[in-house]
Amino acid sequence: MTDKLWGGRFTGKAAEWVDEFGASIPFDYKLAAEDIEGSLAHSKMLGKQGILSQDEVDQIQKGLLEIEQELNDGELKFSIANEDIHLNIESILTKKIGAVAGKLHTARSRNDQVATDFHLWMKHRLPRVLNELTELQKTLVSLADQNADVIMPGYTHLQHAQPITYGHYLLAYFEMFQRDYERFEFNRKHTDILPLGAAALAGTTFPIDQQFVAEELGFDKIYHNSLDAVSDRDFALEFLSNASILMMHLSRMAEELILWGTYEFNYIELDDTFSTGSSIMPQKKNADFAELVRGKTGRVYGGLMGLLTTMKAIPLAYNKDMQEDKEAAFDVMDTILASINVFNGMLATLTVHKERMSTATENDFSNATELADYLASKGIPFRQAHAIVGELVLKGIQTQTTLTQMPLAELKQASAQIEDDVYEVLKSKVAVERRTSIGGTAISNVKKEVERDYKIIANR
Repeated sequence: MTDKLWGGRFTGKAAEWVDEFGASIPFDYKLAAEDIEGSLAHSKMLGKQGILSQDEVDQIQKGLLEIEQELNDGELKFSIANEDIHLNIESILTKKIGAVAGKLHTARSRNDQVATDFHLWMKHRLPRVLNELTELQKTLVSLADQNADVIMPGYTHLQHAQPITYGHYLLAYFEMFQRDYERFEFNRKHTDILPLGAAALAGTTFPIDQQFVAEELGFDKIYHNSLDAVSDRDFALEFLSNASILMMHLSRMAEELILWGTYEFNYIELDDTFSTGSSIMPQKKNADFAELVRGKTGRVYGGLMGLLTTMKAIPLAYNKDMQEDKEAAFDVMDTILASINVFNGMLATLTVHKERMSTATENDFSNATELADYLASKGIPFRQAHAIVGELVLKGIQTQTTLTQMPLAELKQASAQIEDDVYEVLKSKVAVERRTSIGGTAISNVKKEVERDYKIIANR
């Protein structure tokens, strides 16, 4: 006969390596605090409803609190033989208070117990993600405020496109992280639902009070279908999806930090704290931490794809496959929190080479659109204006002459509509300042957006 807590109908005993394969305690020990928290609320409810005597509840609560203290002190030891965190805690409790510990499992199953633990784990940590995102956004908006008027090239296809400001660029990422913030905030809504009371899949015959447990644990809602309660991992998938989008945003910006810190660009320089050197090349300053954030993005994507694939064909209700839901979530949570922190540090300490950025817009053709718009404002159809300027750009490339360096007579040969005022229009700062449409790069716009973003943060 097996000595498992669930082993009454079994006559055989699994080999040790089989137990190890089936055990989740090597990773779900991270749910220990939540498992104890859920059990404290559950036992309190069992006493309130008269399902257990007050003496039994007191014994269980005392034992659980002792286990919680041991956990906090780092003294708790777990066993593969007890396979998961729930049976480990129950086994430890049984050693402390005897057979009455077995009554704790009245009116619940490991199916709704693990779902509750996982909900609690996510519920406790999502606020930290939101806090870390807020800190990152504070750094971004502060940096944008300081660089609202710093002119730089804007890019499409990684080619000089039009002049923008560095502040405008930074606020683009503020907006991305704002959407990330809102997604994680919504994620809390689907995490804030109590599964406990669903039991294995069909509910329980005991007169439990789920609303009481929900209030004890701080849950906003209760699942309205017991099958769904033990089967739902949407909240974890949403988290992994949100984390993947967040990491995509971080990775895009990391790529630009890496590029812009190279000798060829030299727009920014990362602080020594967030750089490393080479073991052979003394001159090297590598953006290793930005590269690691970029690299860890694949790791987070893997967590999402892994759980989506696990869940795609699981019939209702609980199946052992769902044991695979937690490792990725644990790892991804650690990964995104570390990545946001590192990114915040990189941005807060980087050096901006303002003159280098500005100069990069003076020896290129990123003002070509200004000339096309100028001609269009003179009544020339934009497509015709585009062709005229394209020919001038080609000539400029061939003669290594920028549009601002071309004599007026030469410009007039292309179009008689061009006057001396064109040189003012072609200045990078003027080009930027004229972009006053909503969301445009004008310095005045950037300053307004900085004020708006400070208010967004302040109102959280």
